[in-house]
Formats: sequence, C-alpha cells, structure tokens
Amino acid sequence: MIRVLIVDDQALIREGLNLMLSLYKEIEIVGEATNGKEAIEILGKKNVDVILMDIRMPIMNGVEATKIIKETYPYIKILILTTFNEDEYIFEGLNNGADGYLLKDIGSEELVNNIKNVYQGDMLFHGEVAKTIASAIRGKKSLHNKINHKELTPREMEIAELIGKGKNNKEISEILYITEGTVKNHVTNILAKLELRDRTQLALLIKNK
Repeated sequence: MIRVLIVDDQALIREGLNLMLSLYKEIEIVGEATNGKEAIEILGKKNVDVILMDIRMPIMNGVEATKIIKETYPYIKILILTTFNEDEYIFEGLNNGADGYLLKDIGSEELVNNIKNVYQGDMLFHGEVAKTIASAIRGKKSLHNKINHKELTPREMEIAELIGKGKNNKEISEILYITEGTVKNHVTNILAKLELRDRTQLALLIKNK
C-alpha cells in the first residue's frame, strides 16, 4: 500500500484526486492539505510515501514546501502535479528535490502508474515537461560527446548511470561499496566535467544519451 498525501489549494482538485485514487487498492490517501505549511504539519503526524504537490498555493507554495520536506524527510517522494508548464516552475521544483513533474491533464491510470514508479525510485516527467528540460540540458551538443568520448572515468560512469536510475548517494555507496563522501566527490566531479547544474540534469542526460 502506497500512502499518498494530496496538497492543493483547490477543493475541487483535492476531492477529484481523492475520489480517483481511492478506486485503486494499492493507494491509500492519508490526508489532504491546502498549502505547503499544512502538508508539513501533517507529515509530523502521519507516515507518507508519496506527495502530490501543487505549485501555486497561498501561505507556502509547493516549491518552498518541497525544499523543506526534502531536507527533513528525504525518503518521501514528491510529484509536482500542476497546470503550469513553465520553465521557472519546472526548474525551481526540481532543484528543490522534486522527484517528478506532471501536468494535471494526466489520466487516472497513468497517474497511479507514475505514483508506483516514483515510489520505487524513478524520476518522472510529463511529455511536455521532459521536452522543456531536455531542450535546456542539450543547450550544448558537447554534453553527449563528453560522455561518448569517455571524459568520465569508469567509476564516474557507474555513478552517473545509477543517478540516472534515481539512486541517492546512500544507495549508490551501498551498491558500489564506497563511502557516501566518496560518492559525493565523484558527483561533484561529474557535474563539473559535464557542465551541469545538479544531479537532476545529470539523471535526465543519462536517460536520454
């Protein structure tokens, strides 16, 4: 059973998502919140696996809430679910640790499948959002060439591939039998070599190479 928290300031959206997801036995709706602050308060009382997070909300928006939640509960998966396909919101949300970005026109079955996938560690992006991110990442053709021409060491490639699969530093350290500090150093070197801003961009680059 995947425990889901719905965060959206519109009652109609919350009720619709609750009704839709309650039809699936593998999903349990553990709560609803109208803003990021309420969501954080709920997390102090209930166990949550996946959060469906809107962006534009009063008191505390989804981007700010995502950052705070990921700092306190890094194991909770956050899917940004919104109507906004705008670069500013996409990159802000992802830079703050969101595990995926979906638009609200998604179908119920696809949403449930995405919840399952992100719960298992995948990073997820709506088709239009993925295009926006890929376009930004591919601003320089040399990015793919740097990987293909093996500017990364074998160990760096191993780590990059694992990041592409959604693994965090702790998981990578356990898989490769190295310390988290060593993983962190490798990630820093990889980002510098590929001229990338963060591991989200790296994950997307690896998936599309």
